[in-house]
Amino acid sequence: MSLGLNLFFIVIFYLVGSIPFALLIPKVFGLGDIRNIGSGNVGATNVLRTGNKFLAFLVLCFDVLKGLLPFILLNLYSENIGLLQTIFLCHFSILGHIFPIWLKFKGGKGVATYIGFLFGINLVLGLCFLITWLTIALVFKYSSLSSLIASTIALIYFIVKGENYIAIFLIYLLAVIVIKHHENIKRLLNGTENKIKLSK
Repeated sequence: MSLGLNLFFIVIFYLVGSIPFALLIPKVFGLGDIRNIGSGNVGATNVLRTGNKFLAFLVLCFDVLKGLLPFILLNLYSENIGLLQTIFLCHFSILGHIFPIWLKFKGGKGVATYIGFLFGINLVLGLCFLITWLTIALVFKYSSLSSLIASTIALIYFIVKGENYIAIFLIYLLAVIVIKHHENIKRLLNGTENKIKLSK
């Protein structure tokens, strides 16, 4: 794949990832600016804090799709792209979600889009993430803790497989997600992190 085509996909995937569904969907349904609600984060968990579980689920689905769509597009274009190159190109959708140009680079924390990204790499990886996230969330009721623990799944998977270059790249990606959760980590450590309600 030529340099120009690589740059084209990078821009397209970044722009796809930067669509702020967590901001747009609540506004369309009359809930106002999500940045003025709860934690102020532009993500599905904060939409859940409005009490509208349907809209939170809708936002989650669209954010997950942002991570999966680049893999689908690349597969439609060519099946001869290596996994490492595919992961590199597709991860720009996660960066778009976290640093959207439309919101002055102040976006969500990237976890939902990361789920779609994992499904794009491997269906089992995506399912393992969801199972881990739900288990931790149901037991401890902390979305941030669930996200941080579940986000290590792909890294562990590629370390075990011995695919070191991919593992190193995912360390960088995990580091970005951890940095975006630094305030959550502080609150978890001092016992002031907000809990989520997954059931009535």
